[in-house]
Amino acid sequence: MEYKRFAKGLSLAAVVLGLTACSQQTSTQTVQTRSADEIMEADVYNGRGAPESTVWDIFKSKPDAGRVGAVNKYIWNASLEVLDFLPVESVDPFTGVITTGFGTPPGGGTAYRATILVSDPALDARSLNVALMTRSGPASASTVHAVEDAILTRARQIRAVDSRI
Repeated sequence: MEYKRFAKGLSLAAVVLGLTACSQQTSTQTVQTRSADEIMEADVYNGRGAPESTVWDIFKSKPDAGRVGAVNKYIWNASLEVLDFLPVESVDPFTGVITTGFGTPPGGGTAYRATILVSDPALDARSLNVALMTRSGPASASTVHAVEDAILTRARQIRAVDSRI
């Protein structure tokens, strides 16, 4: 009986030793860690991305104050001032289009309708396109040219006043 008991104990010890030997094998798996940028993105910025601006942005050059959307604010305002006798139907400062209805200029007898396109942020003649219509068709080229000149002159005046402030 002692022999059976000794054999059971020996076999049990062999099984325990075998199992402990299996569990102590070293693993060669690599551990995946996140990079510092991924940690900053996920934990610090909450997935919103790094901030667009920093403290050092105060030393950078400022964008042109003469821009409204993608158009020049001086030409935009001058167009509305010079053609203030025309009723405004629609304005879109992002595309730069001003559309008016028919109106008669002070001291004139012909009714005009205008569509103005301010296509560039520069205070330049190429930034302004004016289309004038009368009730009988397109206005003369000299009238369109005179209106463009008046708008550009007024835009330069507004800019001069704005730069003095």
